Amino acid sequence: MGTSLARIAIAIAGTFALAIVIAWFYLWMSPAPRLAPPAQLSIEKGESFRTIARRLKQGGVVRSATALLIYGEFTGQARRIQPGDYEFKGGERIPDVMRHLVNGDFVSIVITIPEGLTIHQIAERIATTGLVCQPDFENAAHDGALIRALGLTPLGAEGYLFPATYKFSPRAKLNEVLGAMLMRFFQVLTPQTEERMFELGLTPRELVTMASIVEKEAKIPGERKLIASVFYNRIRLGMPLQSDPTAEYSFEGESESAAAAVRVPSTFNTYSFAGLPPGPIANPGERSIEAALYPAKSDYLYFVARDNGTHVFSKSFAEHQRAIAMLRKTVWRDEAKPQAAQSVVK
Repeated sequence: MGTSLARIAIAIAGTFALAIVIAWFYLWMSPAPRLAPPAQLSIEKGESFRTIARRLKQGGVVRSATALLIYGEFTGQARRIQPGDYEFKGGERIPDVMRHLVNGDFVSIVITIPEGLTIHQIAERIATTGLVCQPDFENAAHDGALIRALGLTPLGAEGYLFPATYKFSPRAKLNEVLGAMLMRFFQVLTPQTEERMFELGLTPRELVTMASIVEKEAKIPGERKLIASVFYNRIRLGMPLQSDPTAEYSFEGESESAAAAVRVPSTFNTYSFAGLPPGPIANPGERSIEAALYPAKSDYLYFVARDNGTHVFSKSFAEHQRAIAMLRKTVWRDEAKPQAAQSVVK
């Protein structure tokens, strides 16, 4: 009799345990209902997993906070959750939800900054996302607290906002956005880069200034180092750089055509003086910075643009004039516009 009761008790216990396992498996593996609208969840750094699980259950993202807690602890994923702003549409299992939290698949604003943009143009691009107002970003980049702390005044962060693709939380503050771009730039200034700057006798601002001119002049990546060599050769000989993009640049973000700008003396117009302008005219990418650090070895002093973006390089003014004449004949023969062969360096 006692043996029979014990067997019955064991059977009941086994059945109960199996029921619990099935229930938990159901809670883990059964998708939660679809959500309309999607549930929004912001996870703060240091927030407890228990609190996160409770909020996910309240939002309908998971069926059971307890099941999520057990799964997170059992798999070790509870300690690897990434803070951020998440959006859940429902219809997912607990493993799927945990994967999003661990991978950091949070809602973000993606901003791509191409090479060669100015602060004004970057501010315009950021403003289209609604993250930061254009005037606020420009003011902060020119003379904000972060710029003053980094010693970038009086010219501001022009040249130091590294071109890249950035992901920001929709709640990101202005200094977070500005700081991320500045941080990426200063990561480029490795000890090797600083050693090379010392060899060339360049300050960081002079390096970025040269790189920014190369960035604006070069249309073909393979010509960057050759274009840099032209400007270094001119500096060595005391010749004005005579770069059209420097004449077109305006600290206030305004610009005019090169044909008109080159005739107007300014602090950035390298037709007006020899040497580099006081600061960068754009924000260069890594390849232009590399070209400014390691220019090609050449005797070229001039270059003129072809209509396909490449350039003809010359060692003397007479040779340069012949290149211009040759390109103009080609343009006329092809019935293209005469200005397509306009000289970039005169």
